[in-house]
Amino acid sequence: MIHFSKLIIHMEKAQTKFLCIGLMSGTSLDGLDIAVCNIFVYADHFSFEIIDATTVEYNDEWKQKLSSAHQLNGLELSLLHVELGKVHGQWVNDFSVKNDYAVQFIASHGHTVFHQPENGMTLQIGSAPHIVAACKTPVVADFRTTDVALGGQGAPLVPIGDKLLFAQYEYCLNLGGIANISFDDASGKRIAFDICVCNMALNHLAEKLGQPYDKGGLLARGGKINNDLLTVLNAISFFHQSPPKSLGKEFFESELLPAIEKFQASNEDILATLVEHIAIQLSNVIENDEKKKLFITGGGAFNDFLIERLKAHTKIQVIIPNERTIQFKEALIFAFLGTLRWMERVNSLASVTGATRDSIGGAIYL
Repeated sequence: MIHFSKLIIHMEKAQTKFLCIGLMSGTSLDGLDIAVCNIFVYADHFSFEIIDATTVEYNDEWKQKLSSAHQLNGLELSLLHVELGKVHGQWVNDFSVKNDYAVQFIASHGHTVFHQPENGMTLQIGSAPHIVAACKTPVVADFRTTDVALGGQGAPLVPIGDKLLFAQYEYCLNLGGIANISFDDASGKRIAFDICVCNMALNHLAEKLGQPYDKGGLLARGGKINNDLLTVLNAISFFHQSPPKSLGKEFFESELLPAIEKFQASNEDILATLVEHIAIQLSNVIENDEKKKLFITGGGAFNDFLIERLKAHTKIQVIIPNERTIQFKEALIFAFLGTLRWMERVNSLASVTGATRDSIGGAIYL
């Protein structure tokens, strides 16, 4: 269990304050991020305080269950949905009771198994009612479905938090299982989209070399770029589509992995090539402007080699915050999205997802 406490970003007298917990289980399968937050509501803006945070790591059994969840039949998946909700609820309850946190609500992203907005479907498991039962606290969950039903991508959702909580940066980039970015366009509207697969692919290759992930990018640094593979990866049609657009594990398994497996190259060389591919795709959507700031969070921010390759492709100021912000920004923002839902305010932007209108996403379980 990784534990951090009291990261205070900004605090002043507010009209309203919500003490809540944000939960995030990402596609990289690192574990469940738990962030206890104060969300301060003012007349014309918001601010936040991360009171405490922890990551409960998934053991090998849970990593296997979640990585293969998309292959289960309906009954098996329903049972896993319940089991994961019970486990998440127990982890959160243990943390809350131990530290005496009496929160108003919990905002749970759940764990994505399917994401197919083109079919009007997205599925995050981790039964919210079972979290309620374990914690005796209301839960806000299922943040994506309403936007998908309105014709949107249902992702990414974090950009409204970027816009309202991190406005000092021109770009906010998350390097998680999937890399996504958000920024304001010339008219001031927030736009965001998934750029490419990131840690999902890098971790897959690192595991073949006996490591859970490529720490600091050392394995990739030891490889050589395969230019033929790089050309194939960069030519995949998704990278030439205009946003809004989003990715899921299906893309990795149906598009990226088959392209990689066709090449006879060492895992180190494939890793080096993937890092270069990711850096190129990121630089394709970031202005080459040294006056602007790029704020990077997510596990990929710890990949020194990837950050070096990104800097080699753009002159923008790259801002890497402290470890706590890197690790818990997504959990914080889901606490914020839960707050907006609790207040019945918009928390999903059509300018980001391509939906027919802005919406208030999430179901509240009391």
